[in-house]
Amino acid sequence: MKMKTYLVIRLRGEMGVAPEILDTLSRMNLPSKFSATLISDTPSNIGMLNKVADYVTWGEIDQPTLVELLKKRGRLPGDRRLNEDTLKDLSLGTFEELAEMMLKEGSVVPPIKKTFRLTPPSGGFKGHITRHLKSGGELGYRGAAITELLRKMI
Repeated sequence: MKMKTYLVIRLRGEMGVAPEILDTLSRMNLPSKFSATLISDTPSNIGMLNKVADYVTWGEIDQPTLVELLKKRGRLPGDRRLNEDTLKDLSLGTFEELAEMMLKEGSVVPPIKKTFRLTPPSGGFKGHITRHLKSGGELGYRGAAITELLRKMI
């Protein structure tokens, strides 16, 4: 069975959030609003997703979208941008090879920062960010539709 890789985007800030929820968000490498990370579908990660479902949205990411995310928002320590030259220096290959490796592992490759900083979506949200998708909101599991939201936030 192939392991799925989820892209998780934090949509809500810190006001009025319980300390254990903040702790779980920090364990998932989601320090602030509009930050994103990659996680695999292990039982412990799924449990953490269910715990913070009122603050994040997630879904399966595909390789072309991950390549676009790495090109535009991928960073190295010291906030240096990722480009073809730095990938060659780190012997990571091309962006496509790196994305394929990250999808297999279900997480970010070590020299690259685990958190991607995003912008608010261009055109705004279609629903409320305090409600789940089923009740007209933006939170929770959205499957492959996460790519549409991500493209608006890159």
